[in-house]
Amino acid sequence: MALYSHSSMFCFFAILLIFGDASAQLSPFYYAKTCPRALSTIQTAVNNAVVKEHRMGASLLRLHFHDCFVNGCDASVLLDDTSSFTGEKTAGPNVDSLRGFEVIDTIKTSLESACPGVVSCADILAVAARDSVAALAGPSWTVQLGRRDSTTASLSAANSDLPSPAMDLKDLISTFSNKGFSTKEMVALSGSHTIGQARCLMFRGRIYNETTIDSEFTKSTQSNCPITGGDSSLSPIDATSPVIFDNAYFRNLVNSKGLLHSDQQLFSGGSTDSQVTTYSSGFSTFFTDFANAMVKMGNLSPLTGSNGEIRTNCGKIN
Repeated sequence: MALYSHSSMFCFFAILLIFGDASAQLSPFYYAKTCPRALSTIQTAVNNAVVKEHRMGASLLRLHFHDCFVNGCDASVLLDDTSSFTGEKTAGPNVDSLRGFEVIDTIKTSLESACPGVVSCADILAVAARDSVAALAGPSWTVQLGRRDSTTASLSAANSDLPSPAMDLKDLISTFSNKGFSTKEMVALSGSHTIGQARCLMFRGRIYNETTIDSEFTKSTQSNCPITGGDSSLSPIDATSPVIFDNAYFRNLVNSKGLLHSDQQLFSGGSTDSQVTTYSSGFSTFFTDFANAMVKMGNLSPLTGSNGEIRTNCGKIN
């Protein structure tokens, strides 16, 4: 009887090791045996894409963020609309601004060729975000792996859960707190705006109506964002070093040169001023805090075990 019980227990744990369970922990070594070239394949594709267009690094980082904040890191953001659900691509924070889907598709095609049905789209997003930051001279971190892909998406959750560039500090704190982040982690993650660009539509109100903004910065920004028209004209969120992941974003805030209303709210006489000042004076603390917060974000409600699936095409359920 004891031998039978021991054997049953062994079989149970063997099954868990192979398939995982709903509460399984993610692991950086998840693909070590099943797809050993997964990480190098993703890194090569990301590096090539970023060399071709530096802005793509910010776009891939943003894809991961917009995925994780809506029902967890499950690649729901990549799904196209179907007859049974409307995807997240047309949500207010995403429409006409999310990009980089073709890079993810290229990576997925390569991985499906190398190890079919093994690497999830959600994991591709997580690794691509890390590699994008590293490619632009930012910090790196160990990405936990083993996420599975959702079989549905939520337009309403994307509209309600993602932060808006029009938010005041208290709303930013609340939005990130709802996902389990401290105010300090919110400020660190906001530092991702040290790369990337924003559309005129998103900051016109700030550069024409707000007073907590440097006058010279206002003039230079208005030249590319007229008071009417030109909604899609792009400006770098960090005009100092727009394609380098550094701490210039925070130095800009101290100097009242935040492009978005939500950016400048981090340094506007409120509770986050001291954190912004710390990050503005040296990038090592910012890099450490950002990397730690990214690991935490990547662990938001992942699907594991028998939940979800491994999509063959990141834009469609199997």
